[in-house]
Amino acid sequence: MNWPSPAGTAITEGPLSAALSAGVQGLAAAAASTDGVAPLSEDTLLHVRHGSGTPARDLVVTTADGTLAGYAHLDAPDEAQDGDASGELVVHPGHRGHGLGRALSSALIAGTGIAGTGGAGVRLWAHGELPAAVGLAKAAGYTRFRALWQMRMPLASLAPGAPAAAAPAGVSLRTFRPGADEEAWLTVNRRAFAHHPEQGSWDMQDLLLREAEPWFDPDGFFLAERDGRLAGFHWTKVHPDGGAGGAPIGEVYVVGVDPGQQGGGLGRALTLAGLRHLRERGLAEVLLYVDEDNTAAVRMYTALGFSRWSTDAMYRHR
Repeated sequence: MNWPSPAGTAITEGPLSAALSAGVQGLAAAAASTDGVAPLSEDTLLHVRHGSGTPARDLVVTTADGTLAGYAHLDAPDEAQDGDASGELVVHPGHRGHGLGRALSSALIAGTGIAGTGGAGVRLWAHGELPAAVGLAKAAGYTRFRALWQMRMPLASLAPGAPAAAAPAGVSLRTFRPGADEEAWLTVNRRAFAHHPEQGSWDMQDLLLREAEPWFDPDGFFLAERDGRLAGFHWTKVHPDGGAGGAPIGEVYVVGVDPGQQGGGLGRALTLAGLRHLRERGLAEVLLYVDEDNTAAVRMYTALGFSRWSTDAMYRHR
């Protein structure tokens, strides 16, 4: 199916061929270099590289000579998001200012078949909340719906040799065992993020895709156990060139505590265990993402030494 697009361009739907997949990755890299912020999330890039599931959709916009000028991804409608579908789009820096972003957004809305039905709609991320993305969202009738902060801190602020935060009584820490801990981790992850639209929906395929990534390191994936059962976790990640001057930077990738195990400082102890691991790897800096309205988490991270670095915003069209 084709959708309206500016003269000399065409919007078509995937699936993405190997050539288009490589093209989208190159397009995203060009946009990141120009904008100073990645336009596509890790999850979307995994879809680009390994293929989207059947309900998900990939749209590309090409020029008359076949040049890839833009890309949009939309996940299937999700009941955890009130039936909304969420996604991302990016236009190549060399093809901006010609209405391609607006055309891709309109194609996503038209193609879902859900606009105007029971309040369901489309949600799009604006990474870095850049002025052009904000302008596009407003012009296309979107409203700001959610904000995700990126926070950072220097790992030097963790004093070498200082004692780690004590875990609650009866809790022990160990690292993740690939091939053995997946089911238990997925169960606790679902419980810990039952109301989180992205993290709480992970399945085995989502986990295994990340275990196959070059950055995956089980030694940086900490599990807390009580009475032989998983109580919480802190999964860390290292970006090879995301820090100052292209230096490596660590990430508090995801911290979760089983709702039945909360209290007693388990979340803080897990966070500090991961931070110390990243510092011992020689990293100078660490980042994390947290919802702007998660005041308890923001307060804890601020107390540890994190401060806000940038904001990703989600915009909704109903």
